Amino acid sequence: MSRMVQYAVQTLCFGVFAAFIAVLSAWPPYDYRPAGAAVVKLSLSHAAERVRPCVTLTPQEVAALAPNMRQTERCERARLPLTVELDIDGQTLVRIEAPPSGLWNDGPASVYETFEAPPGTHVLTARLRDSARPDGWDYSATERVVFRAGRYFTVTFAAENGGFEFR
Repeated sequence: MSRMVQYAVQTLCFGVFAAFIAVLSAWPPYDYRPAGAAVVKLSLSHAAERVRPCVTLTPQEVAALAPNMRQTERCERARLPLTVELDIDGQTLVRIEAPPSGLWNDGPASVYETFEAPPGTHVLTARLRDSARPDGWDYSATERVVFRAGRYFTVTFAAENGGFEFR
């Protein structure tokens, strides 16, 4: 077999393989979200209060510690779980209790959920509890929002910015 025939067969095989890959890249079609619905994303990461409050050490207790261990407070690492609720038009969409992360349960709790919602104007309420209180909420926000079909609407939380943000 001559080199020209060999190159032609090789080019033909590569062309068939490239066409096969091109067909698979566009078929079958995949919809990331339903065409007539909006998608609400709840995304946050927040560290709740500690299980037990920090204890302030007396000057004598601080002096008794090794020089490299001297701190004015002693704090237990473990944190409380985070409780989050999301309501749309007065109906509870989700209630999540997220445990703290970390080997000693000392890290922030993270929540990432997505939900489908009908497009239009809605009243959205988000609530968060990061303390040991048995009822009530530490942070709450209610806002009239517009969900657009085929678009994402994001609910985030940042305590340093005052709480919930709706975008």
